[in-house]
Amino acid sequence: MREYDLPGGDMDDVDAVTRAVLTASRLLVAVSARSLAAVEERLTLPQFRMLVVLSTRGATKLVVLADLLQVAPSTAMRMVDRLIAAGLADRQTNPDNRRETLLRLTDEGRRTVAEVTARRRAEITGIVERLDVNQRVALVEALTAFNEAGSEPLAPAADDAGAYPLGWVDTAVKRGA
Repeated sequence: MREYDLPGGDMDDVDAVTRAVLTASRLLVAVSARSLAAVEERLTLPQFRMLVVLSTRGATKLVVLADLLQVAPSTAMRMVDRLIAAGLADRQTNPDNRRETLLRLTDEGRRTVAEVTARRRAEITGIVERLDVNQRVALVEALTAFNEAGSEPLAPAADDAGAYPLGWVDTAVKRGA
């Protein structure tokens, strides 16, 4: 693996690495924002996060959804109400406990998650294609180590239809529930 000098410091300079990661995160936030541009009139980034969680977990209780998104249940309820009004989610009675309501994606909600994710993947692919092979290898190694250090699961391969969390951890799993 090729050694790189970081702007303003050497490979052991935590501040230089932190600045490089912050710069990359700005780029990724911009990519994320652009991927939502086609649906931005009806969907915010927090609402998209909620759709992704519902896509990943399937039908989910409101309190669990709020916990996964790390928001108050009242905030989650307002978000759900907006998603239902937009036709992206709906409520159903829990077949195992008729006193509970489950939230789930509609077909339109699933299509929206797939379309936004495909746009994001395409833009990131375009950026990665501009790197030479050695840079790609170094980037995979560095990001894999970074993701492991942050306990973030690896995104699925392009041909993997499975859903995955984007930037947040399932707290129930982390607690051993």
